[in-house]
Amino acid sequence: MKVEVYKIPQNSPDDLSQLDALIQSGKIDPYKFVAILGKTEGNGCVNDFTRGFAVQTLKTYIQDKANLEVAQRIVYVMSGGTEGVLSPHLNIFTRDDRKEPQHWGLVIGISRTRDFLPTEIGTLEMVQEVAKGVEAAIADAELNKSDVHFVQIKCPLISSTQLQDKSQVKASNSYQSMAYSRGASALGVAVALGEVAYEQLTATDICANYSLYSRVASTSAGVELRNCEILVLGNSPHSTSNFVIGHSVMQHALDREAICQAIENTNQPIERVVNIFAKAEADPSGFILGRRHTMLDDSDINHTRMARSVVGAVTASVVQDPMVYVSGGSEHQGPPGGGPVVAIAQIIEHKS
Repeated sequence: MKVEVYKIPQNSPDDLSQLDALIQSGKIDPYKFVAILGKTEGNGCVNDFTRGFAVQTLKTYIQDKANLEVAQRIVYVMSGGTEGVLSPHLNIFTRDDRKEPQHWGLVIGISRTRDFLPTEIGTLEMVQEVAKGVEAAIADAELNKSDVHFVQIKCPLISSTQLQDKSQVKASNSYQSMAYSRGASALGVAVALGEVAYEQLTATDICANYSLYSRVASTSAGVELRNCEILVLGNSPHSTSNFVIGHSVMQHALDREAICQAIENTNQPIERVVNIFAKAEADPSGFILGRRHTMLDDSDINHTRMARSVVGAVTASVVQDPMVYVSGGSEHQGPPGGGPVVAIAQIIEHKS
């Protein structure tokens, strides 16, 4: 499996000019697209329509450049919110299964769950379904679970019109439903990878018992879909890719050493870091490194937006590039106040 990764800047959620230039030049084949991860410049909250706008623009464009089947099979994950120095961009993943000399490198797998009812979001039923989807994506990548470094999921939320009978859903409002959806999806990853035993989980653990978490899950909720779209990345000896992936876990929002460790954990001589993918969260304890923070007390700006800004700045400072992928809300994704961080790099030479 040959996986290629392209990071492409955008001037707006519907700006595909640089992607189009790469396709027109023949550098990217749209028929090989398998997943697209993007940072859009909305607020990252319930009413962030830049995510759906970006996805619809991409689908229409790819259908024109390839066909409807290709446009529909791609996993689209748009993460809203480019606060601070974060720069809007797309990460394009292509996959070619033709036979070439194999070596240790990047592989990719995708899957989708069924649609969820509003009453299932943030529940053990959602955990189970996501776990099945993650296992399917791992199988698609032909990966060993121990070699999985990143599981990215786009999951649904509960809109206000679906909250009429609040006795039937876990969340009391749409914004809170994003957290429940992210949390249940992350626990689904943890169950699939054996990080958490499903038998030990209870319904009250979701978004409450944060000692339970995945070290590789990154989940992002949005109004633009009803199911979960799942992307799994890892390293395999059966790869023919010139890219490799590594991960670590940030213990807090200022943990730059974890970012450096994720790069080191690629365990290959690398030519360049293509991108960093990180989760961001306002520590629920109200403290960072023993100092009080006020992100959870601000009624004007959502705490997920503040956390993205902080982690985005720390991440960009390490790689000296503001075009990094930082997603807010890390419920059950790494320890409280922290989150998984992933590095994808291009290798210099193949390690035998």
